[in-house]
Amino acid sequence: MGALRPRGTGVARDADPVVVGECTEGVLGRSYRALSVGIVSVVLLIAFEAMAVGTAMPVAARELDGVSAYGFVFSAYFTTSLFGMVLSGQWSDLRGPLGPLTTGIAAFAAGLLLCGTAGAMWLFILGRAVQGLGGGLVIVALYVVVGRAYPERLRPSIMAGFAASWVIPSVVGPLAAGAVTEQLGWRWVFVGIPVLVVLPLALALPQIRRRASGPVGGGPGSGPDTRADVPSAAPPSASSPSTASLSASSPSTASPSADGAPSGAHPAASPPSPASASAPAPVPSSAAPSPSPSPSFDRRRIRLALGISVGAGLLQYAAQDLRWLSVVPAAVGVALLVPAVLGLLPRGAYRAVRGLPSVVLLRGVAAGSFISAESFVPLMLVTQRGLSPTLAGFSLAAGGGAWALGSWVQARARVEPYRERLMTTGMVVVAAAIVTVPSVLIETVPVWTVAVAWAFGCFGMGLVISSTSVLLLKLSAPEEAGTNSAALQISDGLSNALLLAAGGAAFAALGGGAAGHTATTASGSGSHPAAFVAVFLPMAAVALLGAWVTTRLRER
Repeated sequence: MGALRPRGTGVARDADPVVVGECTEGVLGRSYRALSVGIVSVVLLIAFEAMAVGTAMPVAARELDGVSAYGFVFSAYFTTSLFGMVLSGQWSDLRGPLGPLTTGIAAFAAGLLLCGTAGAMWLFILGRAVQGLGGGLVIVALYVVVGRAYPERLRPSIMAGFAASWVIPSVVGPLAAGAVTEQLGWRWVFVGIPVLVVLPLALALPQIRRRASGPVGGGPGSGPDTRADVPSAAPPSASSPSTASLSASSPSTASPSADGAPSGAHPAASPPSPASASAPAPVPSSAAPSPSPSPSFDRRRIRLALGISVGAGLLQYAAQDLRWLSVVPAAVGVALLVPAVLGLLPRGAYRAVRGLPSVVLLRGVAAGSFISAESFVPLMLVTQRGLSPTLAGFSLAAGGGAWALGSWVQARARVEPYRERLMTTGMVVVAAAIVTVPSVLIETVPVWTVAVAWAFGCFGMGLVISSTSVLLLKLSAPEEAGTNSAALQISDGLSNALLLAAGGAAFAALGGGAAGHTATTASGSGSHPAAFVAVFLPMAAVALLGAWVTTRLRER
C-alpha cells in the first residue's frame, strides 16, 4: 500500500508539491507550525495547572480541614481521568479527536472553577474529579492528533516539545502560585487558569479540523496515514487502495518491521481487496444493497471504563478510611477493577509480555511511582522543614527543565538504537531520586538536596515517558491509535490512583494527618516523619520494578 511504502522509495512522480514540502519540514515548519504551537500550548496550560496545584495544595488542605484526605485530592483526578481516557479513545477513533479535545478542555476549566470556589474538602475533591475527566479526554485526543497529523520521523520531536512545555511552568509556576497563594489566597491559583484556554484553542482547532478530524479513512479532513516518513501522494486507483484507509489485517498491537511498517501479532479479519470488490457476490434483483452501518461506541468498553473508575474510587475510599467496615468497599472495588483492567489493557500487560503490553505496563509503573512520590514533596517540606509554600514548590522548579532535557535526548536520531537502554537508565535514576528525597527529614541534610535529587529524577522521567509515547505510536496501526493511546493513559492514570491511594493510606495510618496541624514556620519536630518515609520508600521499589520492565520492550 502506498501509505505503508518502505522508506527510500521516493514520492510518486505526480506528487503534490505541497505534500513533498511537508515531508521535509520540521514540527515548526510552515505546514506544521500553527498545529505544533497550539497543541504544545495546551500541554503548557496543563503544566501550569499541575505545578500550581502542587504548590497551593498544602495551604488549601489546611484551610478546608482536609490534610488527612491529601492523597485523595490527587487520586480523585486520576480516577475520573480513567473513564475520560477510554471515552476519548473511542470518540477519537470513531469521529476524530476534535470533539473530545474541546469537550475535555471545557471540563478541565470547569473543574478548576469548582475547586477555586469550594467551601469544603468534598467540593474541592469533586472539582478535581471533574478536572480529571477533562484531562483524560484531552491527553488521549492529543496523542491521536500526533499520530494522525505528524509523520513518524517528527513524532519524537513533538513529544520532546510536549516535555519542553513544562520548563517555563516548572520555573515560573511554583513561584507565581506561591506568591498568589500568600498574597491573594490559594483560590486564585485555580480560578485564574481557565482564562488561558482561549489562545491554545484558537491556534490548534483549525489545524486539527483540517489534518486530523473525522474517523480514519473517513474522507477529507480525516487525517492521513503518517506512519511512513514519506506519504504517498499518488491518487488511488483500482490496483492501489486509497491511502486514507488501511487493511484491517494491520494488527492493533504490532511491532515495527525493518521498513517501519507494522508486523503484527493479532491480525483481524481482512476487508475485501479491490479485486474482490470489483466482483461482488450476486444479489437478488429485488434486493437493494443495504448501507453499511455507521460505527458506534463499544458499550462494553465504556462499561469497563466505568467499572475501572468506580472500582479505583472505592479502593481509594477504603484506603482513606482504615476501619474494618472499609473491607466491604475495598472488596467491591477489587471485583469491579480486576475484570475492567484485564479488558482494557493489552493482553499480557500485567505479565509484562514483550512488546506493546510491556510498553503500556512501564508507563503505569513509571508515572505512578514518580507522581505519587512528588505529590507529597511540598507537604513534607512545609510541615517538616518549615518552608513557605513558595519555597516548597520552587524546590521542584528545576524538574521541568531536566524533564525536557531527558525528552530531548531520547528524540535524537543517533540514540534510537539504544532507546531501551536509555529507558532502563532512566528508571534507575528515578528510583535513586525518590529514595534520596526523604533524607531531608534529617535536620542536618540541606533542603536543597530535594531540588538536586528531583532534577535527576525528572531527567530520568523525560527519557522514559516520551519514549513510551513514541514506542506506542510506532506499534499502533492508525485506526487503533486512539484505543492504544487510551490503554497507555489508563495504565498511567490507574497506577497514579492506586499508588496514591496506597501511599495515602500508609501516610494516614502513621499519623500523617496530624502533620498539617503543625507550625509551618519552624521545623516540624512534633510531626510524623515516618509517615513520609512510608510513602517514598515503596515508590522507589516500584520504580526499580520499572527498570526490569524496560528489558521487555523489544520483541525477540
